Amino acid sequence: MSAGGAGVASCVIKRLGMVDYAPTLEAMRAFTAGRDAGTADEVWLLQHPPVFTLGQAGKPEHLLQNPADIPLVHIDRGGQITYHGPGQLVAYLLIDLPRRALKVRELVLLMEQAIIDTLADYGIAAARKDGAPGVYVAGDKIAALGLRVRKGCSYHGLALNVNADLTPFGWINPCGYPGLKTVRMHDFGVADDVAAVGERLLGHLLALLPPPQAVEAAPPGS
Repeated sequence: MSAGGAGVASCVIKRLGMVDYAPTLEAMRAFTAGRDAGTADEVWLLQHPPVFTLGQAGKPEHLLQNPADIPLVHIDRGGQITYHGPGQLVAYLLIDLPRRALKVRELVLLMEQAIIDTLADYGIAAARKDGAPGVYVAGDKIAALGLRVRKGCSYHGLALNVNADLTPFGWINPCGYPGLKTVRMHDFGVADDVAAVGERLLGHLLALLPPPQAVEAAPPGS
């Protein structure tokens, strides 16, 4: 990608394919713990094998049943329970927020807008819902969001249902909301696969992200 100030790359993009959830979470944590002021931000595009994830304030009773014995992973993002699986586009945003003059709420709004703009490319009218982070089509949830921020740097991100099997969403209260219907792009006639949708989403994310500010060089002898 294009370079930002003082040699800091605007964003490194990693297309990881299908990867297990737990090691990916550990990789995000390790990257965030080890980065410094000169570390380029990264966006990871990927899919996960079937997994339920429960946010740090999540309630286990929102897992109603689990006939397929899908793993449940307790994690450190905000939010309640959600499902990840093949056919769902996941984008993790590892962003230095102060360097881009972003607040957490602004990054959430940016992610939602990138999803809304991506869906608009396919003729799907989507919107936010007050008090319920994510993106919705006619009141039904098509994308979920969740972030964790440490020392000003974000990880986790968003999940957009492209052509996923939605059955496991019926075994939970998605994001803690009983009876919330979950939909996917395939339901609206979209034939593109996860990779193609990922490239469209990536374009919108990069267009909306403010550029990184220059990193001050350390004075000699410091």
